[in-house]
Amino acid sequence: MLISDILHNNVKAKLARDEVVASMTVRLVRTIEIARIARTAGFDSLYVDLEHSSFSLETCGQICMAAVEAGIAPFVRVPANTPDYICRVLEGGALGIIAPHVRSADEARAVVRAAKFSPLGERSNAGGLPHLHFRSFPAPEAYAALNDATMVIVQFESADALDKTEEIVAVDGVDLVLVGLNDLLADWGIPGQYDHPRVREAYASTIAACRRHGKHCGVAEFVRMGARYVSTGTDLAFLMSACTARAKQVQEIKL
Repeated sequence: MLISDILHNNVKAKLARDEVVASMTVRLVRTIEIARIARTAGFDSLYVDLEHSSFSLETCGQICMAAVEAGIAPFVRVPANTPDYICRVLEGGALGIIAPHVRSADEARAVVRAAKFSPLGERSNAGGLPHLHFRSFPAPEAYAALNDATMVIVQFESADALDKTEEIVAVDGVDLVLVGLNDLLADWGIPGQYDHPRVREAYASTIAACRRHGKHCGVAEFVRMGARYVSTGTDLAFLMSACTARAKQVQEIKL
């Protein structure tokens, strides 16, 4: 059996075709059913948010493996951009890392080094990975395939990051940029002002830089400007919205 028969990142393939990717964030549901729900609902990807949840690495790994089996790419936002977190979530089944609070090209390069095997990085050798159905393949073949399938996604959440957009986006191995708007607005001193003119300017400059370097940027509102990765919301928000609407519907029944 060939690695190409087993290992596939559908998100990377869609982005290469310049298609829009839909993703959901997992922050509440701790069981593997969420992966099948995401696939059935039509999402291309899910990302497990370890930065803003109490999930364990074991829970994260179970959800990632279920997503791989369901045919959608699982990503993980790590709580810290350190090799121990990055390596462990990737070995647990993730096909990509979302690195929060990246502020410089050096920080982006450090994430790439931790996420990629030689010659692109310094990720430690590990056997029996779930991405490969726990099969063994020659190391050069496995490294090349895993490096190609594993995505590195960095988040801009500060004015410092925006000032260094061009050099961060240019880092070899960075695939996609997300703008963490809540933290960015707080850093600007204008929390909650989502319609502020600086928001559109920030996205425009980031998308333009990504396009120049053959990378991608994610946000729904700016798809027509070139964004291609759309993070639609959290499992918690979806559940609360549906529950609230249904309860309201019942409360409004006229007796």
